[in-house]
Amino acid sequence: MHAHHHAHDHAGEGAGVRFRAAFRWGIGLNAAYVVVEAGVGIAVGSLGLVADAGHNASDVLALAVAWLGASLATRAPDERFTYGLKRSPVLASLLNALLLFAAMGVVSWEAFGRLLHPAPVSGDAVIWVALGGLLVNGGTALLFARGRDDLNVRGAFLHMVADAAVTLAVLLAGVGIVLTGATWLDPAVTLVVVAVVLWSTWSLFAEALRRSLDAVPAGLRAADIREELRRLPGVEDVHDLHVWGYGSSEIALTAHLTTREPPQRPNTLLADASRIIDERFGIRHCTLQVECGEPVDPCGLRPSTTV
Repeated sequence: MHAHHHAHDHAGEGAGVRFRAAFRWGIGLNAAYVVVEAGVGIAVGSLGLVADAGHNASDVLALAVAWLGASLATRAPDERFTYGLKRSPVLASLLNALLLFAAMGVVSWEAFGRLLHPAPVSGDAVIWVALGGLLVNGGTALLFARGRDDLNVRGAFLHMVADAAVTLAVLLAGVGIVLTGATWLDPAVTLVVVAVVLWSTWSLFAEALRRSLDAVPAGLRAADIREELRRLPGVEDVHDLHVWGYGSSEIALTAHLTTREPPQRPNTLLADASRIIDERFGIRHCTLQVECGEPVDPCGLRPSTTV
């Protein structure tokens, strides 16, 4: 007997719809700030401002990619894409992480160059522009704060938090330059922030990579799920257990439950298994199959009987 259980979440319509305004405001505000920050940075000779402008420019693109991925995920399944395009946010998150790594590489290269060859910097201009950037980046991050359970929205949130951190560092460097005249603070603080940004981005990259390769999502262990299913009355073994993330937050599961005798109430067994998977592991999309016979290796020579 086969059973398919899918508990639908009617609380929202997907990140592409729920965060449509957040994406629009985030893209618009950050694009405008990039123009201002880059112009002032070039005018006053601040590597921190120019580097931060480049980082912000990459995040404007990242927000656009995230929005596109979230929007594609709302496309209904069809005969060609039976899951719809729910993996789009995962690919968008992976691309966003790679963009951020690339942006930080460029920033680091420029910062090392400026450490070796210091240049005069207007601390006052750096402070005022960085204050504006802190408001823009921090405000944009707050727009996505409520959607951090969604991998794609979390990517957008982390980008904005990273932007705010870089801008705060630039602000502190500007204050230090005004107080001490030490222009080396500009690239030095930039390198510290780059390290922090790379560290915070790694978890996003790793999770997006795992999901793109159909790995068991972070926080779940297939062994724990198998053990819970084995505790069900009448279940002798569990095999062909597969757990994977097929979207930015959705998780699917398939498994075969082996029993020695045909269960008297197979629907009850399947319902209990689905409930446990949902309640204890948060997996709402599962397909289960009950097999009768000896609990043997499914690849062995002694077949079981499917009921």
